[in-house]
Amino acid sequence: MSEARTPAQIEADIVRRREQLAVTLDEIGIRLHPKTIVGDAKAKVAAQVDQTAGRAFVAVNRVVSDVKARFTHADGAPRMERVVPAALVAVAVVGLIAVSCKEKKK
Repeated sequence: MSEARTPAQIEADIVRRREQLAVTLDEIGIRLHPKTIVGDAKAKVAAQVDQTAGRAFVAVNRVVSDVKARFTHADGAPRMERVVPAALVAVAVVGLIAVSCKEKKK
């Protein structure tokens, strides 16, 4: 059995639906506004950059930890059998670069 509605109930329902529609149209207008679209795009890019930077930081931190572990003992003391050869190689490379730069200037 359907209930008969009064004209006042029908009018109130129409008013309520108009208000709901107005709110929905306002939301659509905000979502489609160029400033909102640009703001959303900026937020997505910023989030992606943050995520990429975070991954890069984790990767670099892992590499640094691995290198540190190779050149130090568990207690943090340097492993001289690895530090000295690495330092000699570094000094030799810097020396070769310096000699090469001097020769280019001549």
